[in-house]
Amino acid sequence: MLLRQPPLLFAALTLSSLVHAEALQLAPVEVTTREASAGEVAEAQLKSVPGGTNYIDMSRVQQGRVSTNEEVFKYQAGVYAKAANNEGVKLSIRGSGLNRSPGAHASGLYEMFDGLPLTGPGGTPYELKDPLWQSRVEVLRGANGFNQGALALGGSVNYVTHTGYDAPKLQVRYEAGSRGYAQREISSGQVLGDADYYISLTDSESDGYQHQSAGTGKGVAANVGYRFNPDLETRFYLRYRETTNDTPGKLTRYQISHDPTAANSLNAARDSKRLQPGSTWIANKTTLQLDDNSRVEVGLAYHDYPMDLREGLNRLKVAYTDVSGTLNYIRQDTLFGHDSKTTVGLRTTQAMPNNGASEYVRVPSADPTKYYAPGTKTRDYSYLGSDTVLHIGNDLELVPDLWLTTGLAAIYTRRETQVTYPEGQAPLSQHDWDYAPRIGLRYDFNPQLQVYGNLSRSVEPPHAWSMIWGSNKYFASGPAAGLAREGVSLRNQTATTLEIGGRGEQWFGQWDLALYRSEVRHELLTVETQAQTANSSAVIAEANASPTVHQGVEMSLLSPLWDGGRNGQLALRQAYTFSDFHYRDDDRFGDNTLPGIPKHYYQAQLRYNHPTGFYTSLNAEHSSRVAVDYANSYYAAAYTTLGATFGYDAPKQDWQAWVDVRNLTNRRYANTVTPGYDDKGMDMARSTPADGRGVYTGVSWSWR
Repeated sequence: MLLRQPPLLFAALTLSSLVHAEALQLAPVEVTTREASAGEVAEAQLKSVPGGTNYIDMSRVQQGRVSTNEEVFKYQAGVYAKAANNEGVKLSIRGSGLNRSPGAHASGLYEMFDGLPLTGPGGTPYELKDPLWQSRVEVLRGANGFNQGALALGGSVNYVTHTGYDAPKLQVRYEAGSRGYAQREISSGQVLGDADYYISLTDSESDGYQHQSAGTGKGVAANVGYRFNPDLETRFYLRYRETTNDTPGKLTRYQISHDPTAANSLNAARDSKRLQPGSTWIANKTTLQLDDNSRVEVGLAYHDYPMDLREGLNRLKVAYTDVSGTLNYIRQDTLFGHDSKTTVGLRTTQAMPNNGASEYVRVPSADPTKYYAPGTKTRDYSYLGSDTVLHIGNDLELVPDLWLTTGLAAIYTRRETQVTYPEGQAPLSQHDWDYAPRIGLRYDFNPQLQVYGNLSRSVEPPHAWSMIWGSNKYFASGPAAGLAREGVSLRNQTATTLEIGGRGEQWFGQWDLALYRSEVRHELLTVETQAQTANSSAVIAEANASPTVHQGVEMSLLSPLWDGGRNGQLALRQAYTFSDFHYRDDDRFGDNTLPGIPKHYYQAQLRYNHPTGFYTSLNAEHSSRVAVDYANSYYAAAYTTLGATFGYDAPKQDWQAWVDVRNLTNRRYANTVTPGYDDKGMDMARSTPADGRGVYTGVSWSWR
């Protein structure tokens, strides 16, 4: 129970009441006394954080094509999300995982479903993050995810599933478009007395933009909740999904400019593909209201996500299973006569003993002295580890509207890896204790103006698999020749971040601005040290870097340009992110820019809405050039793209239809970059092309 509604929540509810003025005249008591929705409460809580946050209402996102999470994070300041060839999205916040490939398990972020862990010691897989299943997405950038137990450099992302309280009784959605794209969904949600349920089934397919880039996916998401009484409720969750994605590989800048639909010749010859044969996430969250001022939340999650990678010379079958638990105690009361909110939390994720990989010959060597038949085992090795965070945080109102935020977290991380075949090697085991303090201030001048600042520390351990792939100790002979035979130690990455900013609403619109600087030590950087050849796979290594700096500006603005009453409204949405990530006096690279992310990234949408439900928008995106190697010897080109959407969203919310036109000018450019070490000015195959011009249409019908 809230002791006091935050000013921004009050403003949101007041605005909602004004929008529904006719309803107020008909039933004033019912509307003015309504309870705030879960989304409104979540948005207000994000705006009470003294740092950068994003609230994404998926009902707006779904007014156009929604095939990957790149669409989810459009127009979100501080969030860089780019898809490549499949559903895997390169998701980076404040430089997290800036050099990862989109198909890799994401790094540098703590991701959750419904406040429960998705990220484990092996990173964050992508196949269960179907955007049609989400009601909203909550982003806490950088160390602002503290109260979630999120201590990674990029912060936390929480994907919140629909429930029976916000879903239609029945909904059918169909999307189709260029290059064989199609996506279907049927879902249902209801409240039945003290219980509610939600279930959604989706499937999708696409021929892809490049050759050798077709993909399919199918899955189900469901949850069931029950309120035993006003003080006790529980909810069970299920997500299951299967995906298949061909892997076209990376291209050079020249190829992207002249033949962007081509596949990398080696990937095409090898029929490279990435299969997720069936990923499962099962969880429960139970909330007990102890009294008017305190509650306890208990969560448990089971996550199994095997992979079958048929991308290089060898086939890699990977087993991943994590079990996670969370325990949070939240209390609102007074401290020395001042309003106070305290959160004590424990979260832990444990990789199960079966985690590991088996590798087999897939494409035999052309060298007869190195020939081994397909299916010959080359290696077995394990990926083990755990992450445990105990954190306590407090928000204290020092004087009216001035809030002090403090926190301290203790972190225990464990990583273990061992090659057990063809020869048993000594296991590599790392156990580390660390800490992360946090202090911040927030001042609300009025409901339309807030300023804040914070100083925080983050701690990020390596993935266990990167300790194998980063090794320089190889087998000398046999089927495993040239493959790593033992792991290499990697230190935890740490960063100290200073952030200042503000948010509010003035005559020019709703705005949000954050400036930050992170001093990073032992940054975990990934690099391709050897490109794939006809007789070898690519060699990808991870290592701790010399000191680096991540600093930037994150700015968003939603401006009402014209209000014509019955003739409609015109608004401009803008998001700009400046990212300056560089070495600090590195012996080899000096102050070079870290590759993989553009310094300047801008998105805008000019949208017209008519009261009858018709809408149209014109959107633009601009990215500056991107360094493709640590030596900064070569760059992917800058680009600007345009798009447009036309649609109808019925006022009764029973059906909608739309046409979404992407890349109107058919611009050819690199959508993602996976860096090399030093390309010496040569144009190497390190980028994936963006889709060309495409036209997509969709329709959905809902029974509420």
